[in-house]
Amino acid sequence: MRLNLDMMDSYNNMRFHELLTIDEVAKYLRVKRRTIYEWVKKGKIPAIKTVGQWRFKKDRIDAWLDGK
Repeated sequence: MRLNLDMMDSYNNMRFHELLTIDEVAKYLRVKRRTIYEWVKKGKIPAIKTVGQWRFKKDRIDAWLDGK
C-alpha cells in the first residue's frame, strides 16, 4: 500500500509542475484561445516560450489567479 501512496505523491508533484498548452490553459481558465494570446502579448499572464510555442506552468497560473 505504501508504494501506491508514494507513486500518487510523485504523480501529484509532477502535475503541480506540469506545463500547459494554449488550449489547456484556455480550457482551465474557461476563456477563448484568443484571450490567452492577448494576455500573453500584453504580459498579463505568466508564460514561457519554448521551441516557438507558449507553455504555462500550472502552479504559476494558480498563483496568478490567487493574486487577482
